[in-house]
Amino acid sequence: MLLFFQVSVILLDLSVVHASQAVNALPAYSHDYDVSRDPMADGRDALKLAIATDRKVLIEVGGDWCRWCHVLDRFIKDHPDVQSRLYKTFVVLKVNVSDENDNAEFMKTFPPTKGYPHMYITDSEGTILHSQDTADFREDKKYSERRFMIFFDRWQNHDE
Repeated sequence: MLLFFQVSVILLDLSVVHASQAVNALPAYSHDYDVSRDPMADGRDALKLAIATDRKVLIEVGGDWCRWCHVLDRFIKDHPDVQSRLYKTFVVLKVNVSDENDNAEFMKTFPPTKGYPHMYITDSEGTILHSQDTADFREDKKYSERRFMIFFDRWQNHDE
């Protein structure tokens, strides 16, 4: 029994290290709401990666000023299963919208948001498939792992 427990702990440690390494290997545009990034150029790169990896693109719009954006980032980081499914299902493109840089030219092609953070899903050609209010992922005023998993299940096998 003790040996099984030790092996389980080692495997768990390795999976956490692997998830951490995978996140660190993500493109820069997947990490932060960077006011200096060009979402048009990043978007082109994200679409190329989506084609190469047979994924869709999830565009997450928000900013460092946004309290719920920080809550979402922390939730994803603290839930390795959510984090893993997010990056297996989508190429994530974070786009800053703020007073400093509203990225209006990029944003004018998308439906309006209800709030931030907000997500859009595109196919690998850049066609908008879905607009997602992240409030829909909350239960009892907190993000829900179950709701995220349902969302990932829907889009992992979605062929539109």
